[in-house]
Parts: sequence; C-alpha cells; structure tokens
Amino acid sequence: MSDTFLFDALREATDEEMQKDLSVFVLGEDVGHYGGSYKVTKDLHAKYGDLRILDTPIAENSFVGMAIGAAITGLRPIVEGMNMSFLLLAFNQISNNAGMLRYTSGGNFKIPIVIRGPGGVGKQLGAEHSQRLEAYFQAIPGLKIVACSTPYNAKGLLKSAIRDDNPVILFEHVLLYNLKDYVPKEDYLVPLDKAEIVRKGTDLTIVTYSRMRYHVMQAVEDLVIENYDPEVIDLISLKPIDIKTIVDSLKKTHKLLIVEECMKTGGIASEIIAQVNEQCFDWLDAPVVRLSSQDIPTPYNGKLEKATIIHPHQIIESVRMLLV
Repeated sequence: MSDTFLFDALREATDEEMQKDLSVFVLGEDVGHYGGSYKVTKDLHAKYGDLRILDTPIAENSFVGMAIGAAITGLRPIVEGMNMSFLLLAFNQISNNAGMLRYTSGGNFKIPIVIRGPGGVGKQLGAEHSQRLEAYFQAIPGLKIVACSTPYNAKGLLKSAIRDDNPVILFEHVLLYNLKDYVPKEDYLVPLDKAEIVRKGTDLTIVTYSRMRYHVMQAVEDLVIENYDPEVIDLISLKPIDIKTIVDSLKKTHKLLIVEECMKTGGIASEIIAQVNEQCFDWLDAPVVRLSSQDIPTPYNGKLEKATIIHPHQIIESVRMLLV
C-alpha cells in the first residue's frame, strides 16, 4: 500500500468526518476554491459546497468568534489558520470564549471546535510567520492542545479532535506537510492525551514533539553507533502533558533531555521540568537538560534562522554530557 503525505492525511480525516457527520464544516481563509494554503482542503469545496467549506474574509477574530458561536449551537467547526501566528488576532475569542464557555455556562454549552493550521520555523518565512504558539495557548484553561508529527498521528488526532466536545488546537509544522508515511485505510483514532514511545531505551529519556522528533531520531542514529541507548518520547499531547509516560521512563533511565522548537523561556520544556520535579525528582541522577530555540524573533536571514533552533549535533553533545 502506498504512503500518504501528511497534508493528504489531514484532508482524508476532514473528508471522512464530514461524510459521517453533517454538523462538521470547515472555515478559514482560502480553504474553499483555492483548497487551502497547504492543500489540506483541496477538492473538498467541489464536494461539499460553500456552506460547509466556507471561505472567510481576512478577519481571524471574527471568523473564530463565528465558529465558537456555531459550536455552541451544535455544529462542529474546523477552523484553519492560514498561519497559526495569525490566530493571535483571535486570542481573546480562543481564551475568553472557546476555553471558558463550557465552564462559565455551568456545562450548558459544549464547544466542539477544532483550530488547526501550520506553525513553527519554516525556511525564511520571517519572524511573524515563524512563531511557535503552543506555549501561548498552554496557559489557557479549557483547551486541549496536540501537535502532530507523522501522517498517521495527524489523521488520527484530527479525527479525535473533531469528535471531541471540547476545543482542541492542532499544531501542524509547516515543514512536515510533505512528509510521507503509511496511513491505514480503515477508520482509526489517536488519543488526544497520550504520548508515543518512538524508541525504547535504557540510558536516558529524550522528550520531544513535532518536527524536532526527526532531529532527535537523526541524532539517535549516530548515538546508537556510539553504543548509547536512548529512549525517545514524542509528546503529541501538549495539554494535558502525558506526564505518566515520562515518569515511567525516568524510573528506568534516571536522566532527561527535552528537545523543543518552542522558545526556552516559558516553553513546553519548562512545564515538563516543573512536573518532573514535583513527581519524580528522587528518580533523577542528573539535572534535566532542555534544548530550546533562542528567545529572539526568528530572523529572515537563512543562516541566522538556522542558528536559532536546535540541530542533531547539539542533541548528540547533550547526550554525551549527560552520560559521562
């Protein structure tokens, strides 16, 4: 069976859920006739029409607010952000409405909305198009946040998110859309709250997510040659963090390296370190090491941009340091 591109896996998930449930619809900039900036909604407009594949004006706060209102009435909107950075314009709607209304209504309203789109550091997209907003949204009560990293988990996560009665933000990395891998034809779901153990090992635990999964695995290829045996965990769920999987791994390895594309200050790694210190500090044989992007706006210059994020050689050096 042929492999599937990640963007096609997301399109398949959207198509299948729209066929099953008439309450599911998509809205966003250029999602209709154009088929989406990264072709996640390609050809769906011809199949479902203007009212279920809805092209919106360039007004994120307006169409995200409209989607939340639609969710309250019983529909299941999928909001595509042309770039996740633009959703900062709808931060009020996402935080004060999507995240809170189920609670502030005493449970009278459900908010089954999915907000998804491309983010992360691409290739010379400039500071305003290279933001990593996972840490921005992580502090908002009521949201679930996931980051896909393979075509398989991208499709399963999106289907799970669409069926969930709570607001879910799905982060897709702009450089992973053309990644190809096996995706089953049969219906399947990927849990919204579970990490994936990508590689089992005994020497140390490496926790990562999204595109950094591939930088980690590239480093692991060299580390194995040097007789190191790392365990690799792909978080997938950024909120809630599957801390149990991490703790269970640390009880075996006793050392932790976190690799993220998020900024260092207030990033996802910061929250993991806090929870690890609370739950299994006595199991650690060394301080936790985190490799994060630099706390600066991402430069447009290609060489400077490359210097702001983590690369495999830095992961290799950190593992050697931890396992001296």
